[in-house]
Amino acid sequence: MNIILQADCNDCEILTTITKKSKAYWGYDKKDLESWDSELTITKQYIEEKSVYKLVVNNKIAGYYAFICESISCVRLDYFFVSPEFIGRGYGSILLKDFLQKMENYRIKDILLDADPNAQRFYEKFGFKKVSEIPSSIQGRILPVMHKSL
Repeated sequence: MNIILQADCNDCEILTTITKKSKAYWGYDKKDLESWDSELTITKQYIEEKSVYKLVVNNKIAGYYAFICESISCVRLDYFFVSPEFIGRGYGSILLKDFLQKMENYRIKDILLDADPNAQRFYEKFGFKKVSEIPSSIQGRILPVMHKSL
């Protein structure tokens, strides 16, 4: 059974583990992963202050997303990660569809995100368009900035 629930502070360690393992799944080297440690850590404070939702599959957290309201009509998808054991099985699509439905319900007009280059095509399948690029915290690495209008 799949269910999407709002994350709570007790989830911070498992969400951090999912984030780091998911990033490692895409072949980033250990040095890069270590340099991202603070960016890949989900704190209790973050969960208290932001909107964070988790996908639970058979009593196990399979993935999660988090978003930040930038204005009354614009939201930034801040985190979106699926545990490697669930990648390629449709759970990312379940999570993103849930997120998009919530945004429609909230009458959000625009969604922004800074995508991992490995995830750009995934977001494009859901109608996101690359609108610009920003430098990553890793020297020489560029992130696509993506947008979707609802």
